[in-house]
Formats: sequence, C-alpha cells, structure tokens
Amino acid sequence: MPELTLPLVAGSSLAVRDTYDNVDPADGSVLGQVARGGAEEVDEAVRAAAQAQPAWAATPTEQRADALTRLADLVDRDREQLAHTESQDTGKPLSQARADATVAARYFRYYGRVVEAAYGDTIPLGPDTHVYTRREPYGVVGSIVAWNYPLQLASRSIAAATATGNAVVLKPADETPRTAVALAALAMEAGLPAGVVNVVPGLGAEAGAALTAHPQVAHLGFVGSTQTGRQVAHAAAERVVPAVLELGGKSAHVVFPDADLDAAAEAITRSILQNAGQTCSAGSRLVVHEDIRAELVAAVAERFGATTLGPGLDDPDLGPLVSRRQQDRVRGYVEGVASGEVVVGGTAPPQDGDLAAGAFWLPTLVDGVDPRDPIAQEEVFGPVLVTLPFEDEAQALELANGTAYGLIAALWTRDLSRAHRLAGALEAGQVFVNTFGAGGGVELPFGGVKASGYGREKGVEALAGFTHTKTVVVRLG
Repeated sequence: MPELTLPLVAGSSLAVRDTYDNVDPADGSVLGQVARGGAEEVDEAVRAAAQAQPAWAATPTEQRADALTRLADLVDRDREQLAHTESQDTGKPLSQARADATVAARYFRYYGRVVEAAYGDTIPLGPDTHVYTRREPYGVVGSIVAWNYPLQLASRSIAAATATGNAVVLKPADETPRTAVALAALAMEAGLPAGVVNVVPGLGAEAGAALTAHPQVAHLGFVGSTQTGRQVAHAAAERVVPAVLELGGKSAHVVFPDADLDAAAEAITRSILQNAGQTCSAGSRLVVHEDIRAELVAAVAERFGATTLGPGLDDPDLGPLVSRRQQDRVRGYVEGVASGEVVVGGTAPPQDGDLAAGAFWLPTLVDGVDPRDPIAQEEVFGPVLVTLPFEDEAQALELANGTAYGLIAALWTRDLSRAHRLAGALEAGQVFVNTFGAGGGVELPFGGVKASGYGREKGVEALAGFTHTKTVVVRLG
C-alpha cells in the first residue's frame, strides 16, 4: 500500500480527514497519499510550537547548538534515503538530490556553530549609563517553502530559526512534502523538544493561508512565486509581523569579449539545466556581446544537445519538470515566443518515446530574443535559456537590469575594473564574477531586490532576521 505522509505535530491526535496524491513526475504514477492539512492542523501545530518555544529559548545556546549538530549528523546518516525521496518527489537527478542532502546537513552544522558567536552590543552613551542590546527570538515562526529544493529550503529555515530560540511551523510545498516530514522526525531524534519543529503538509490555499493568518505566528518566511509572495506580505502586514520573502528571479549572465568562453559556457549550461531550470536563481538570460555571440551560442547549444534525460533515480543530466502543469507552463512560454530563433530544443521529448509519460522538456536555447518578450521578462522555471545581444557596457547593464527581478547576476570578464564597477551597478542581491553559484554557499547571505523579495537568508545575517533587537539602558549609581 502506498505510504501516507502525515503532519508531524507534537501531541497531535487529529485524524486524517482528507488526502491528495503524491505524484512521481517521471512517469505520472502515484507514490502515495499526502494528508491534506488545513486550519485545524495548523492551529494545533502553532499551539504546540507556542507551548514549546519559551523553554527552548531559555535553553543555553550551547545545548541548542549541540542539538542542531546532532541533527546534522542524522541527516548525514540518512543522506541516501533522503536523496532518494527528494529525487522521486521532485524529479531531479539523484546526484543533485544527494548534494541537497549534504547541504541540508551543512545548514544545521553551520548554524549550530555560529549561533554561539551571536552577541549583542554595548553602546557608549556616557560614563553614568550602561547601554546594551539583546537579540531575542520572535517566538513562533511560520515558514512556507517551495517545491524545487524542499529539503534544502526546509533545512535553512529550521536551522537558523531554531538556533536563535524560535519554534517553527513549516508548510512544505503541495508536490514535495516527504523530506520535510522526515526532517522533523530527525529533529526529534536529535533531541529538539517536541513542538519546536512542526510540519503540516497540505495545499497552499488551505494550510498555507491558515499559517499566514494565525494570530500566534510572530514571523513569516516564504519561498516561492512573486504572486504568492505578495499575498504572504499582505497577510504579514495585516498582523504587523515581519516577513522574509525569497521570490522569483530572471538572472543574467553578462559575457564580455575578454571572458573565458569555455568556462562561461560550462557555467551557463549548468546554471539553467540544474534541477531542470526550476531554480529561482537559474541563469535564464544570456546577455552576450555581439562579437562573441555566435561562438558562445554554438558552445552552449553543443552542450545542450549532449544532455541526457531520464527519471531522476537513473541520475541523468536532466530529469523531468515537477509536474505536467509545469510542463504546460514551459510549453506556453516557448511556443508563444514572438522573437528570436530556437537553436536547440523547444519541445517535449517525442510522445512515442520512453519519456512520454513524464513531465520532461528538452534543453532549449532561443537566440536573439526581444528584451520585451515575456520569455525574456518572466520566470519560465524550466530548462530554457534566451540570449540578448549587446554592443557596449551601457547597453549590457540596461539589459541585465531590465526586468522586474533582482536576485542574482554574473559577470564574465577578465577586466577587474569593469567587474567591480558593474557589480555595484547591477540590481541583484548577489553578483558573481567569472563563476555562478545559484545562491552560493550556506555562508553567503541570500535574497533579492525589486520583485525578487526582501530580507536575507543564509549566512550569519539570517540570525539577525530571526531575532529582534532589544535595547537596555541602565543608569549607574
């Protein structure tokens, strides 16, 4: 019998009232049933978190850090099982899912280490006054994460939030709930008290909406589309609670004639094909100087053509998209393009082939797209790269900044003066020079500007995001 994915809530006794199918995007088969949590389950989870949080916040920092380190060890122990589940749920190649599990463990280990160095400050107001600040947790943190990196996204939210003394109620994406539930079970095994980490699977319009509206949730985090992010921001504003939003992107590689074109072609290919292009920071626009355009397009097209496709568990270069719905979305953008030339790809695999039952899409390169075309402006979330040629630095900057998004950008040039100058002018939360990190490491603050959201996750900066500053002023005798 297919497994049933249940909420993991401390002391929960709620019966499963409704379920929905957990679908394998590689062939459309049903992996199992997911409990369809709603307002009642969210309320129980929030109440469990609110009950557990004060004692957890009062736990010495060293003990919280030790618990997170133990959790990192357990994620490492179960790495293969977690990767298998992640690959099956999302469709991503198994090697990429293994990397996600490794990064998930790194989040818990990193925040378990750095939280012990998170101090307040003293402020020299005068000789008769002692002023200092304290960093205090918000209380119950609500977190809603996307389906593209479910294990990583859950880990980075839970790790930073719990390290600073908060309790978490996490709503995983509808399509990919299983690794988040497994992670919560490992948190309890690691010694985090019951109620500190709670996971409620369900649909966004039901469980997600209930979480954002709950009066005891003191902080909201959301990773997903800009459209839904606006709704989360509105819910946070209604209750006057802080929110961190990591939303969409339309990240550009800006390539100048003096660049190492082989290195650029490799990074450009990897950055749009990783996770089938379903990455908010995917390098989906190639802003390339006219003098090297033909050479670079040919190099990328050659790599696209050599890409292997298949079910994620077979560990190909490129797995399926997360769902048929996502496949239809990608098809709509590619078939609706009003400019440019499809150099390679542009379709799903043949419908009479081995991959016909899955949500696959061929690596697609569209050269010479009008910058105003929706495929150049909007987030496709598939293995689709468009090229935008430029003739001078000013035009390159205009094109790179010419979308509503501002998450990541990359500059490819040997001219370091140009690199530093443009890094400051690019409208993005991260800028890479002669490399591309799709968000970079655990240590690097990550987040966007404009429609890509606000607030920062990852790095030490995330600890500040999950705490508020209290200022204490003491008059000395």
